[in-house]
Amino acid sequence: MSDTNLSALSSLAVVQQVSANNIANVNTDGFKSSSVMLESGPGDQGVRVAAIHENTRSGPMVNEVEGSNTDIATEMVGMIRTGHAFSANIAAIRVSEEMNGHLVNMMA
Repeated sequence: MSDTNLSALSSLAVVQQVSANNIANVNTDGFKSSSVMLESGPGDQGVRVAAIHENTRSGPMVNEVEGSNTDIATEMVGMIRTGHAFSANIAAIRVSEEMNGHLVNMMA
């Protein structure tokens, strides 16, 4: 199994968790959404979480109360994109496992 793909899956899970938290708090007054910054892993192998940043932009004012600054459309597009990246890494792991299985069968 590829450590590169596993590190990507772990990092993508954090991205999804942050997005889910943003969406869950869309109706929380004064909530500030967050975003995840990713970077290459050690030796430019894999992916890891570099930082989680809070968005300091103001939310909409409703009856003199600041609402959440979460943008649902942005969050949903991001979750779809992250889901595709997750699937691609799962497919790469599956192919790697199948190739290793074929190699073992050829050697036996």
